[in-house]
Amino acid sequence: MAVTAAMVKELREATGAGMMDCKKALAATEGDMEKAIDFLREKGLAGAQKKAGRIAAEGMVEALVSECGHDAVVVEVNAETDFVAKNEKFRGYVAEVAKQALTTGAADLEAFFAEPWAGDTALTVKEQLSSMISIIGENMNIRRFRQMHEENGFIESYIHAGGKIGVLVDIESDVVNDAVHEMAKNIAMQVAALKPLYTSDAEVDQAYLEKEREILASQIANDPKMAGKPEKVIQGAVQGRLAKELKEICLLDQAYVKAEDSKQTVAQYAASVAKANNAKITVRGFVRYETGEGLEHKSENFAEEVAKQMK
Repeated sequence: MAVTAAMVKELREATGAGMMDCKKALAATEGDMEKAIDFLREKGLAGAQKKAGRIAAEGMVEALVSECGHDAVVVEVNAETDFVAKNEKFRGYVAEVAKQALTTGAADLEAFFAEPWAGDTALTVKEQLSSMISIIGENMNIRRFRQMHEENGFIESYIHAGGKIGVLVDIESDVVNDAVHEMAKNIAMQVAALKPLYTSDAEVDQAYLEKEREILASQIANDPKMAGKPEKVIQGAVQGRLAKELKEICLLDQAYVKAEDSKQTVAQYAASVAKANNAKITVRGFVRYETGEGLEHKSENFAEEVAKQMK
């Protein structure tokens, strides 16, 4: 039986599922509306579309490192409320997403959503997400994931505040022992707390540096204390302020927060651990995810939300 636009529209209105999902369901059931509804319910797609417009900016970040320590992934999965983000069913689902993302060959989210869900290969990752939306009753989204690999060392992970922040740190080292792992964990905590943008100043984009120099030069030019100063002095002040700024945004140049000596940098801390363990250690990079960063958040009154649910 040929699937018509009117049939798709009817099924969509009845279930709230997406247009393509309705078309697929009707094709699979030879146009039988009742069977198509059951098909969508079994796939967990019925009702998911109705929740898709809701803001999902809460949730959690999860990190997973392989047994060998050479591979790792960090993922962010969002939900609408912090209450659901603490739900064990939601957190179990996020753990499964991380497990799949650890070994996926998908280069982006679109490809990741299209691949078979490891827990039930009859579903895609996207279809399993829709199923969880129907079960949990809130809009949800797999927002992002990032894999890391380090053949000559290991990846260290750190999760802060139950999933509010997740960090991966890439450590190249010819010695891997408890002391080196402790160092990596401390550096991961540093990343979580001080939010660096780069590993070292070598990573900083030249366009960014030029823009910052222009801004700083303008600030100094408008400073009465610098009026009449030679150009050499002004340029020296610009470089000084830029160097100070880079120490705040570059991980290895940051002051190490757990150091007894407040002047010790993260690079110096790593070097001291390398020396103590007769190792060659390089902090190659990091990833830092913070739940909901850059997303619009709900501003509804909680009492009003409860009242809506009761109605």
